[in-house]
Amino acid sequence: MKKLKLSAAAMIVSVSLLLAACGPNKVPDAKNWDIESFTFTDQEGEPFSKSDLKGKVWVADFIFTNCETVCLPMTSNMAKLQKRVHDEGLKGVEFVSFSVDPEEDKPGVMKEYASKFNVDFSNWHFLTGYGQKEIEQFAMENFKTIVKKPEDEDQVIHGTDFYLLDQEGKIIRYYTGLNKIPMDEIIKHIKILQSN
Repeated sequence: MKKLKLSAAAMIVSVSLLLAACGPNKVPDAKNWDIESFTFTDQEGEPFSKSDLKGKVWVADFIFTNCETVCLPMTSNMAKLQKRVHDEGLKGVEFVSFSVDPEEDKPGVMKEYASKFNVDFSNWHFLTGYGQKEIEQFAMENFKTIVKKPEDEDQVIHGTDFYLLDQEGKIIRYYTGLNKIPMDEIIKHIKILQSN
């Protein structure tokens, strides 16, 4: 009888550990793509780096201010997400928008563009200050997304996803940033990351 009780207890412990491993504190289908260190320039003309984001959950995208198609709705959607994060009372969440047209998007241009969306600059950084080839390579190698500015054109080819990164700077998930944004899912995943 004692042996049976011990076996039952061992089974409960095993099941508990199993549930914990795949349980509520894990974002499903996490990518866990690490991104390289970077130091770029924000909309204030100040250096901003990956190390400034350490310990914080953050959401990133790729945009440019002269965009004639997807960037306006993407930035509008990110602004809605920023407001939702604030309304949910979630602290320590950052937003990062990388310019894919750095030659045109100087810090002042980025700030003027962002101001149209009433963004809160205290936790949203619009980054530039690198070369065109550098951002194309950075996007492909780290975020596995295309950025390409064809010669003699003013429009840039780029992806439209929002990327969720954890406190260590790993890409956990990505979501559409253009249409039917899964706001509830993103908020849920942010809460999971913050609970770890």
